[in-house]
Amino acid sequence: MTLVASRPAPRKRLGDRAVAGMARHFGRRVTRRSFLLRAAVVGSALVVNPLRYLLRPGTAYASLCGPDASCSSGWTAMCCTVNNGQNKCPPGSTPAGWWKADNSSFCNSGPRYYIDCNASCGTCGCGGSGVCDRGCATCNCHCASGTCDQRFTCCNEFRYGQCHQELACVGPIVCRVVTCVAPWEFDATCTTASATANATALHDAPCLHDFSSSVLAFGAAAEHGEPPPALRAPIVGIEATPTGGGYWLASDDGGVFCFGDARFAGSLGEVHLRSPVVDIARTPSGRGYWLVAADGGVFCFGDARFFGSTGGLRLNAFIVGIASTPTGRGYWLVASDGGVFCFGDARYFGSMGSVHLNNPIVGMAGTATGRGYWLVAGDGGVFCFGDARFAGSDAGRPLSRPIVGMAAAPAGRGYWFVAGDGGIYAFGDARFLGAATGRLHGGSAIDMAARPDGRGYWIATDS
Repeated sequence: MTLVASRPAPRKRLGDRAVAGMARHFGRRVTRRSFLLRAAVVGSALVVNPLRYLLRPGTAYASLCGPDASCSSGWTAMCCTVNNGQNKCPPGSTPAGWWKADNSSFCNSGPRYYIDCNASCGTCGCGGSGVCDRGCATCNCHCASGTCDQRFTCCNEFRYGQCHQELACVGPIVCRVVTCVAPWEFDATCTTASATANATALHDAPCLHDFSSSVLAFGAAAEHGEPPPALRAPIVGIEATPTGGGYWLASDDGGVFCFGDARFAGSLGEVHLRSPVVDIARTPSGRGYWLVAADGGVFCFGDARFFGSTGGLRLNAFIVGIASTPTGRGYWLVASDGGVFCFGDARYFGSMGSVHLNNPIVGMAGTATGRGYWLVAGDGGVFCFGDARFAGSDAGRPLSRPIVGMAAAPAGRGYWFVAGDGGIYAFGDARFLGAATGRLHGGSAIDMAARPDGRGYWIATDS
């Protein structure tokens, strides 16, 4: 395996896409139905960050860090963000107090509880505040990373005080446990003395959610399988093998799932990322692939070579897609503002980076010759560069849900779009072979991939 990426030092900023781990409640997995209802995920995403949600309807989770999620906000990170996905106090910390937000959509309109986990103080004493001197605490102040939840950890010196009142002194707050279960049921030392802070009602983290995905096949494309339920991170991209006999799925934590004749060449599933993965592209041989993150960091596996990245650059907009050249010796990256970045033998033919767009760019596809590419926006608008021919678009047509992905027909004279509701829009010589509309049961389409011969395609969904 080759693992190459260009990465800056940790930055104190809000990531554009969330990297998620799996939530656990009291040491056991929680489902969407039992903890955070799926409908609430979508509804809250629309409230918290409607543009981001509409850009990628299949990834409502990405908006669910909610407000005040950057390190500069002054709030404390969620425990699952800093405790390996576990929604409980990490070692060296203790529940020391709690508050609630009323009428939470996350908790079936009931209260949602936030429990502060404060660091221990060792043998140090403390004053009337109940918080020891920072130099006595067992942790150091820093910002969380690896997800959009980049809030403080071990920085805020405060104690509500309803839990473990036998402790005269605790350190700064390490993280917050979030639950629909009353704190006195979470920890018997917590009292029922209530505090309310409804301003925190939408504070969240992706690791508080479980995810699942399905793959729907159309035409000559065969269904080869789908990931197991209760994924620790959502699927963000699908790529077909050169034979059309399989596909890869990539999750936003860098996990890779292989089906049919898709070969596993490695993943980032156990790597702590500073910016989440947003797309996958394969090499011409099918023996390797690239993963690209929202900051433009590129990760290479199998025979995929590293040709550069934007991981160390300050971008005007986050990266949303990657497309390989026909030779496999280069690739393009596209940002949501239409900016195009070229590496290896990928040539620059133009971009929309300096043009005001009505809707953000959500994906791209290269032509068969490598001398052009298409960009597609959330409203179905198409932008053609190089020898990419215009075959039609959905711009100006009312869509039930925004476009989330595209695939090019093999001859380069057409393309497909997929919308968040699973609708397929075919242009040029791209044949319409069916759609997932009405089959998603409340889920959303995430991306699509076409067979290399154009006789079928797959739609990846969250389900």
